[in-house]
Amino acid sequence: MRLISWSLILACPLSVLGFLSEARAETIVGSWQAPALDRWMYPFNATPGTRQTISTFGSDPASPQFDSRDGQFIIAFDTAPIVPGGLGSENYSVSSAVLTVEFANDRIVAYDPTPDAWQTFLAPTDPAFVEDSDAGQPIELFGCGFRNGFSATNFVENSPYSTPPNPLASGVRNAFALSFDNAGTPIDVSNNPRVGFDPLRFATGQISDLAPGELIPLRAKMTFSVSLSQPQIQAYLRDGLNRGRVFFVVSSLTFVQQQGGNFPVFYAKENPLIQAGQARPASLTLTVQTGPTCDAADIDCDGSVGGTDLTILLSGWGTNGSNGTGDINGDGVVNGSDLTALLGAWTN
Repeated sequence: MRLISWSLILACPLSVLGFLSEARAETIVGSWQAPALDRWMYPFNATPGTRQTISTFGSDPASPQFDSRDGQFIIAFDTAPIVPGGLGSENYSVSSAVLTVEFANDRIVAYDPTPDAWQTFLAPTDPAFVEDSDAGQPIELFGCGFRNGFSATNFVENSPYSTPPNPLASGVRNAFALSFDNAGTPIDVSNNPRVGFDPLRFATGQISDLAPGELIPLRAKMTFSVSLSQPQIQAYLRDGLNRGRVFFVVSSLTFVQQQGGNFPVFYAKENPLIQAGQARPASLTLTVQTGPTCDAADIDCDGSVGGTDLTILLSGWGTNGSNGTGDINGDGVVNGSDLTALLGAWTN
C-alpha cells in the first residue's frame, strides 16, 4: 500500500496546468494537397521533374539488365510549415499517415488490393515460379533511400538517375524504393524478386469503391494507409519530420513488355489538368504528436508519477480529459478508474 501526503497534493498550485500545456505532447493534424517534389525515377526519363504523368511497372523478369521495379514514382512533402521540424526524431509520434494518388489512365489496369508473393514475378520457366492467383498486381508504397552522395536533403526533381560508369544498370539508381530487413536495416527493394524476399511494405494501395479485379477508371483515387505499427516505418517518418521533408516511393511489379504493356499512370503536379483544377496531384495527411512522449499516468511529463499529476487529475475530474487533464485509460472521462491507474503507477 502506498502512503500519499494529501497536504502535499493540496499545496500543489493549479498553475501546474500551465506547465502541463508546455510539457505535454501537442497533436497536429496536417494536410498537404500537393508535393514539393514528384519524379519519375526511370532510366529512360528524358524530362526528370517536369513530366505531366508518372507510371510504375516492372521489367522483364527474365532480364537482369534493369531493376525489377523499373518505373518508380518518388514523392516528397515539405512538412515543416505545419509540423515544426528540428525537435529531435524522438519527439515525434505519427498516429496516422495516408498518401493519396490519382490515376491518369482509364480502365487499363486491374485493381489488386493485396500483396503478391515475390515468386509470381519470376520467369515462368523458373523452378520457383508461382502462378498469380488474382488479377493484376498491387501498387505498393515504400520509403525512399539514396546512394552515390545523394540524400533526402540534396536530392531534387532533376537530380541524375544514376552515376557513371553504369548509368542504366540494375541497382544503381541514386534514389530507390526503400524498406527494412528483419534486423531493421534499410534495404533497396528494387530487385526483391531476384534476391528472393517479400519486402516490408509501408502500405498497399486501396480504392474504396472498386472490387478486386475491376479495371481502374480515370481519376480514381488510390490511398495508402501507412503501417505505423512497424517500428522501422515509424522511425523513418520521425526522421523525415525532424528533417522537414518526408519522402515516399510508389512502386509496382506490373507486368510489361519492352516498350509496351498495361501499367498504372498517375498525375504529376506539373500536369495542366491539375493547374486547371480538373485533376489532383499526390497528397498527404498526417496526425502527429510533437513533444516528449510519456506514460499516460505521468500527466505533467516530468518522468515520475506524483502529487502534481494527482492535482492535475483532480482538477479535471468529471471532464472528458481532452486537455490532457487525466483521462489515463482513454475512456473519455476522468473518474475513479483513472485515479486507480495513477495510484498504481505512483513513483514518489
